[in-house]
Amino acid sequence: MAEEKQNFEDSLRKLEQLVSEMESGQLPLDEMMRRFEEGQKLAASCTRELDAIRRRIEKVVSAPNDPPQIEPLEIL
Repeated sequence: MAEEKQNFEDSLRKLEQLVSEMESGQLPLDEMMRRFEEGQKLAASCTRELDAIRRRIEKVVSAPNDPPQIEPLEIL
């Protein structure tokens, strides 16, 4: 089944929820591992989105006298 694409804020909230569940100490080891793997995927997705935003900001800041170039967000 294909994963539904979440926006950055939803991914971050889900990641925070997973961390909280893992820190509770109430999960069996197999569930802890499943949440860890899901968290790794969410963290990688958030990092890619933040990198794309950083690149867009760098383009605007590096050419302050030029009109801003509007580009679509690169979300991988």
